[in-house]
Amino acid sequence: MKPLAVLAVDDEPPALEDLTYLLRGDRRIGQVLAAGSSDAALRLLEVETVDAVFLDIRMPGLDGLDLVRVLSRFARPPAVVFVTAYEDFAVDAFALKACDYLLKPVGRDRLAEAVRRVAALIDAGGAVAAAERGAAPAPVERIPVDLGGVTRFVSRDEVAYVEAQGDYVRLHTGGNSPLVRISLAVLEERWVPHGFLRIHRRFLVSLPHVEELRSDAGHWTVRVAGSELPVSRRHSRELRDVLVRWTPAAGQGPS
Repeated sequence: MKPLAVLAVDDEPPALEDLTYLLRGDRRIGQVLAAGSSDAALRLLEVETVDAVFLDIRMPGLDGLDLVRVLSRFARPPAVVFVTAYEDFAVDAFALKACDYLLKPVGRDRLAEAVRRVAALIDAGGAVAAAERGAAPAPVERIPVDLGGVTRFVSRDEVAYVEAQGDYVRLHTGGNSPLVRISLAVLEERWVPHGFLRIHRRFLVSLPHVEELRSDAGHWTVRVAGSELPVSRRHSRELRDVLVRWTPAAGQGPS
């Protein structure tokens, strides 16, 4: 896909400078614009088009939530990522269909994950637009699996979850669970835009197959296709957020 154009909005100059610096360091981003207020952002967007807006919430005048409500009325609203020091607004943010919600101070890796989500959302939107123009949808990926001298093709949609096993992964489909020589990291990169999410260093799950998320004394587990899998502490919050926002009708991950 073409490099992203993004707008950073924050009323605190040091925070704005840090955010723009990190955004410019991401190879997927080609242009970074900056605004010190919501009003300045709107004036800038009168003459510029961006793919995404990374913005603070608590700002004088028009705050970040109000700005997003204005942006939602655009003919082609940009993706939105909130970057804030406050956890209190997460529910409101996701109600406005925010792509991600980052807490300050933002690390490079966490910001890179937000950019990945933006890119996936834009790719999904492009696929929908192509379908609406009458273009044939891209076929669902199939993985060749050798079973006793017979090559079977497993569709991505058949897979409930993926388990890392050394240099291989095991594809759990509810029937056979074949081993495939591919890394979990590679599948994660390819399948996250299609409704999969990493929940543990060993597991990648298909969101449509998630039946239950449970916490017991701070330890999280998820039930997928009848199996109970561990959720690492670093992934538990993201999984909860994604499950709240994910809609099966979208078919492409979080809404």
